[in-house]
Amino acid sequence: MARYFRLLATILTAACSLTLHAQANGSNSSYSRFGLGTLNDQSQGFNKGMAGVGIGLASGSRVNIANPASYSSIDSLSFIFDVGMNASLGNMKSQGTSVNVNNCNIDYVCAGLQLTKGIGLSFGFVPYTSIGYSFSSSSNVATGMNSMQMISKTDSYEGSGGLNQGYIGVGAMVYKGLSIGANISLIWGSYSHSVQETFSEDGVESSNYSGLKSIHNADIKTYKIDLGAQYPVRLTNKDILTIGATASIGHKVKGESTLERYQTSADTLVARNAFDLPYSYGLGLGWTHGNNLTVGADFKHEFWSKCHTPQYDKNTRTYAPALGSYCDRIKVCAGAQYIIDPFDKHYLKRIQYRLGAHYSTPYLKINGKDGPREYGISAGLGLPITNNYNSRSMVNVSLQWMRRAPQTTAMITENYFLMNIGLTFNEAWFMKFRIK
Repeated sequence: MARYFRLLATILTAACSLTLHAQANGSNSSYSRFGLGTLNDQSQGFNKGMAGVGIGLASGSRVNIANPASYSSIDSLSFIFDVGMNASLGNMKSQGTSVNVNNCNIDYVCAGLQLTKGIGLSFGFVPYTSIGYSFSSSSNVATGMNSMQMISKTDSYEGSGGLNQGYIGVGAMVYKGLSIGANISLIWGSYSHSVQETFSEDGVESSNYSGLKSIHNADIKTYKIDLGAQYPVRLTNKDILTIGATASIGHKVKGESTLERYQTSADTLVARNAFDLPYSYGLGLGWTHGNNLTVGADFKHEFWSKCHTPQYDKNTRTYAPALGSYCDRIKVCAGAQYIIDPFDKHYLKRIQYRLGAHYSTPYLKINGKDGPREYGISAGLGLPITNNYNSRSMVNVSLQWMRRAPQTTAMITENYFLMNIGLTFNEAWFMKFRIK
């Protein structure tokens, strides 16, 4: 019982850290200035090295939040606790200018157990979006009438915040291997975006010219419902193909967004019910060959083009929900995991080796054009925590290279190297011992 309370305290502490880090650190991406921020891939330690593949994967020794139907496979003897963090080194380039950035965040916290035969439960916290940037751009605008010195304008952009997601889900095997499941989530968070204009003459900031300052603020609280299904097909004695599908139910988000504009006086505008969450669906395949090889591939389609976001209209000077800032997003990923022998007494033969790659189109439109496409490759290891071949607790380590490539030279190109470390504790809490 004491072990139970210690682990519960760990979960709560990690969950609090997740919220604080997600709000404080953001994403360090200039593209988090738009929409709801940078979308989190919501993968875990076991599949980050496989580029986030998960819709068609299920295992009794881990929690897979990519498809809630997989919870039905959780082992009856285990309580699973999974926590991960990531660190990133990035570089942003645009028209000959280069800037290096870095970041570190708690990535996810989740847990799972079997409620009864064929029914599993999972709960946890993951970031949904993140926002964090600070940059500026300057241009010459005129020559002073009296001073004859060059007048330049600097636009400074800053933003912070993001959305967090706390979920609880159930997966159940309902008919001859067919499993279905659902996650019900609470989405909450806030953001602040500011733009400040300043003017200078011959490189010295001047108060002779009034610059516009705009601040966008929003507090968001809503729900999210994700559905999933999985069905395994036995191909041979050693080969199983699992077909997976997911769907998310989109809806309008109630709440307000405010725009404060300052020049000579303050002007505050309010947009009500200004956001939407998108409908989406996903399809996935997972193939396992004995206990050695797992291969998976996922396809996901998110209908962001149907979603509103608050926009300021310069012509009518109104601030209201509008379409046109988003485009539909498609993500494709594939990955594999190989183990020499998971039951061998030699430690090196029980290490899990992982590879993966992904590609996605943007969900943002920037100045009327599609935002950057994203692609990357990843590799990782699953390291058993102990030398006991019965141990299913793992340290998951992965490295990922990711690139956001714009379709016009005026946009920013981003390259990132990410390191993810996850700890999966799989404890046999519910094992019954017989004393003879």
